[in-house]
Amino acid sequence: MTQPKNIAILGASGYTGAELVRLIATHPGMEIRAMTADRKAGQEMGAVFPHLRHLDLPVLCRIEDVDFAGIDLVFCALPHATSQEVIRFLPEHVKVVDLSADFRIRDPEVYAKWYGGEHTAMSLQAEAVYGLTEYYREEIKSARLVAGTGCNAMTGLMPVLPLLYAGVIDPDDIIIDLATGVSGAGRSAKEGVIHSEVSEGYKAYNVAKHRHMAEFDQEMSLAAGQPVEVTFTPHLLPQNRGILATVYVKGEAQAIYDALVAKYANEPFVYVLPFDEAPATQHVRGSNYCHIGVIPDRRPGRVMVFSALDNLTKGSSGQAIQNANLMLGLPETQGLELAPLFP
Repeated sequence: MTQPKNIAILGASGYTGAELVRLIATHPGMEIRAMTADRKAGQEMGAVFPHLRHLDLPVLCRIEDVDFAGIDLVFCALPHATSQEVIRFLPEHVKVVDLSADFRIRDPEVYAKWYGGEHTAMSLQAEAVYGLTEYYREEIKSARLVAGTGCNAMTGLMPVLPLLYAGVIDPDDIIIDLATGVSGAGRSAKEGVIHSEVSEGYKAYNVAKHRHMAEFDQEMSLAAGQPVEVTFTPHLLPQNRGILATVYVKGEAQAIYDALVAKYANEPFVYVLPFDEAPATQHVRGSNYCHIGVIPDRRPGRVMVFSALDNLTKGSSGQAIQNANLMLGLPETQGLELAPLFP
């Protein structure tokens, strides 16, 4: 057997950090050598996340206390704007998968518009590869820095990009209604996502100003060969995990379905459901799988395309590991073929 690759997780005390640990714990090609969490430095991971207390893990430490000499790859699960400040000082030999938004947007002016400040590591931005594995697989294999996608962005891009590349929908008329679980807001205490504010309710948020629209515009415009601006409205679900996107497009239903089947026929983690069937978040929970469905509207020429995935796994940490596998020369599916949790 080959020696497992040495992994560090920066920002291990958040939800995506914990999900990385859960998945890597049974990954035969990776071993966690360091984990950071500045405010919880010195604590055991099992004290921060009791569901992980059975694992033999390094004690949480500060980033400056990590010895990167023997680290092959870093998962950076730090907040936006913090990642770029940390990654720019990592040793050149260390490969990086960044789970923040810091390296997703190629145009610095667009980044500044959506994220409220100038990018401080543009030399790194120039080499970053967008982490949508199914579309940038070859570039990811040779990348030093991969920028993980936004979970909402991924859920919308997976069903729409094949249709734009195939030219089977109107690029000027795309509407995405998306509903997401509260873990997408992170673990920090926020009034709007505490149980009593979310339970028994359903609401739209960040209407017409959600930052993931920058990713939609960037990737869909590239696919269509022309500027594309989608209408996107995210909604908050009273559940922990899962995202369901309902995408309204103009086109012919069978052509749309055929384009999706053709694109994803050989993808290990994307399943196009039988025609006229819609996916559900409970069927992908805790997994790295994405389910896509196509249903014709009652009006000719209009079609509904659905996409469901787990925001913490395929939408974030699972996708990060999928990319890391490629970067480290490991089988792409290694450590990620866990069946969804149900019920």
